[in-house]
Parts: sequence; C-alpha cells; structure tokens
Amino acid sequence: MYDYGLSVMEQYGLTVKNSYRGRGALMCQTNDGFYILRPFNGSRKRLEKQQELLGMLHEEEGLLVDAAICTREGELVSTDSEGNSYVLRFWYEGKECDTRTQEDVLRSVEGLAQLHKAMHMPVIEDYVEEGLDTVYVRHNRELRKIQKFIRKKKVSNCFEREYLNSVEEFLAWGEEALEELGNSSYASLRARSLAEGRICHGEFNQHHILLGQNYTAITGFDKWKYDIQVTDLYCFMRKILEKCNWNPVMGKRMLKAYERYRPLSEEEFENLKLRFSYPEKYWKLANYYYSHNKAWISEKNVEKLRILMKQKKTWREFVHICFDTYD
Repeated sequence: MYDYGLSVMEQYGLTVKNSYRGRGALMCQTNDGFYILRPFNGSRKRLEKQQELLGMLHEEEGLLVDAAICTREGELVSTDSEGNSYVLRFWYEGKECDTRTQEDVLRSVEGLAQLHKAMHMPVIEDYVEEGLDTVYVRHNRELRKIQKFIRKKKVSNCFEREYLNSVEEFLAWGEEALEELGNSSYASLRARSLAEGRICHGEFNQHHILLGQNYTAITGFDKWKYDIQVTDLYCFMRKILEKCNWNPVMGKRMLKAYERYRPLSEEEFENLKLRFSYPEKYWKLANYYYSHNKAWISEKNVEKLRILMKQKKTWREFVHICFDTYD
C-alpha cells in the first residue's frame, strides 16, 4: 500500500521530503507542508459534502481541520496504477489529547465548542442521525432480548451471571430515561437543530484532537451527521468521566470550558443531562457480548462490567450533582 500510496503524490504536484507510516496511513512532509494520505473506499458523494463542510471551516472560519487536497486535475480521490484509491488531507504536528491531563481535556472541549459554532449547512436527509427516542427504544428492547437469551441458554460464565444480576436495575434506568426524554423539549430541540442545519463531528475523541503549542486541530470527520450538537459533547465527556470515576468537579469544568465559546441553551442542557441518565455503557457491553463469540468471553469485558457495577452509584450521583447544582 505504502509504495503505491507514495507514488500518487505526484498527482498533487507535491514533492515528498520525508514520509512514515502511521495508523493505516502515510504521513508526508513536503515543501508545502504536512499531509496525511489514506486509502479511500467510501462514498464519493459523502466525501464531496464532507469536503464542502471542511473547506468552509478551514477557509472561511480559519479552523484547523483535515480538509482534503485536490489533485492537479481537481479530483478529491487519486488512484494508483493498481486501481487503489486514496485521499490526501491536511495534517498537523501536534500531540493527541491526553485524557489524563486536565489542560488537554479542557482545551479539547473549547475546540469542540468553536467547531460547533461554525459547523452548519443546509440539511441533506441522507445524513440525518436517527432520533434519540428511537435509539433508546431499540436499546431497551435489546437489553430485554439479551436477558431472555441468557436465561434460555442458562448461565455459563461470569459475564452472563453479572448481567442477569444487574439487568433489571439498569433496564429500569433506561426506561426512566426514555420516559423523561418523551416529556422533555427534545422534539423541538431536534427540529430546531435540523432547521438550522447543525452538524456533529460524529466521532469526537482524543484520537481526533491534535494539540500544538498555540493551536487545536480537529480531524476524523468521516462520521459527520446532522444532529443535536451536544451529542458530541456528551460522548467526549462520558469517556473522560468514566476514567475519573464520574468526578462532578471535572464534569462542571468541562461544561464551563465549552460554554466559554458556545453557551448551552436550556433545552441543550436538559438534553445533555438526559443523555447522561441513560445507561449507555451498560448497553454497549451487553451488545458487544451478544454480537460476538459467546463461547469465549473476554476477561477484559467482564472486568469492564464489574467496574461499571462499582461505579453505578457514583454515576447516578454525578448526574444530580453536576447538572442540578450547575451554575
């Protein structure tokens, strides 16, 4: 891959001074700057809309994102002699966000807020995320399905035993979150977000955040979608907070960092709290178990479930302390 990948650089009119492999891609240092070349096997239509978005963010808003570079013929996708396709993107020589370092985390949240302020364009129905109510209904149904499956086959390992001992409690929380969602302002918030063409990154995590001395670059927009933008904030916060045992002080600091650049509306704040009330990590572990080889259960997943059991009280308290006393 890498030899042929390097050969397509001629199509961009760039001379590579140095190159090295990194995460399934080729990092290229050229006279014109730093770039990353990746294989491409996705939808060209989606790539074109993604480029429209990233081009706007980069050129009009001055944000550092991994917008694609066109070949000298004006094509977003280049092809080598064997028919392999590639996309070349801007890249940045920063370090990934360290989730254990508060400064990195807060800088990342500030970068997300600046991104969200600028990230909107007319809606394309093909790229609208399904409703959160639909997702929660499906997840709750899957938790019940897995419960019935284990009961029918009989318990044979630690994960299944832990699951049956805990599922009723977590499912009750899932049903409660779904009911609260239905009684909330979610429908009107979603409608307004779509009317404004608001866009989510779709996979905002530490691997897609590059921190330089005086800049924050955000990459990895392949899963962009139209949705309520606090979805990104929730996903990033949840990953960080799981690692620091649901520390409400850290949660509030992240919210304040975000609001320094993009204040949350009452409806967004309410929706963020509801998302944290749903036992998503529990569903993820259950879903992973059900969709993989059940004859061999990863000890790592058993440990994750046990940690979740230990943290459940802290998690529930976090939702109250962080959101009900936030000012």
